[in-house]
Amino acid sequence: MQLTPAAALDFELPTIAARLAARSPRRYEGDAARWAAVAAVLRRGRGDTELLLIRRAERDGDPWSGHMALPGGHRHADDRDLLATAMRETQEEVGIDLAQHVLLGALDEHAATARGNFMGMVIAPYVFGLRHEVELSPNHEVAELLWAPLGRMARGETNVVKELQRDGELVRFQGFGVGEHVVWGLTHRMLSSFFSVLGG
Repeated sequence: MQLTPAAALDFELPTIAARLAARSPRRYEGDAARWAAVAAVLRRGRGDTELLLIRRAERDGDPWSGHMALPGGHRHADDRDLLATAMRETQEEVGIDLAQHVLLGALDEHAATARGNFMGMVIAPYVFGLRHEVELSPNHEVAELLWAPLGRMARGETNVVKELQRDGELVRFQGFGVGEHVVWGLTHRMLSSFFSVLGG
């Protein structure tokens, strides 16, 4: 869902928290070999709340190599739960200790797919609001960091189409344009779910 300008919301963090609290996130009901979690980290920017995005480092064997994403990763055996996974991975990848900030709520869990096939992994997204400015410290898994305008994305003002060649055919994906990059695929799906919640 994208919001029309007439339906544009106040994207202050308390409003976002209230929207998330008004519903229960959908949980994945099937079997999964792996679980992961990501964090949608928000801060109040100049005129718009902003979302932290990372560009994943290029790595052989990583199906999301070089993609725009939310910080996060796989659950470890000693993680208490998926929320703990999101918090640990965020600190490792970008240097933010989310325990010092505000958990605004959880989003729907998403099954990871590639070319329409389930990859055996489910991702749980959590939304956090920063209490204060933070110094970002990306690790080797992160090639780039940027803050994207949440309201503009939610209203469809940054919508683009990403085109890829697959098996000799041109395939088109919906995406969000952020700087010189495009957010598409699984992250686009998670953010679209988030924007649907914000739209009520």
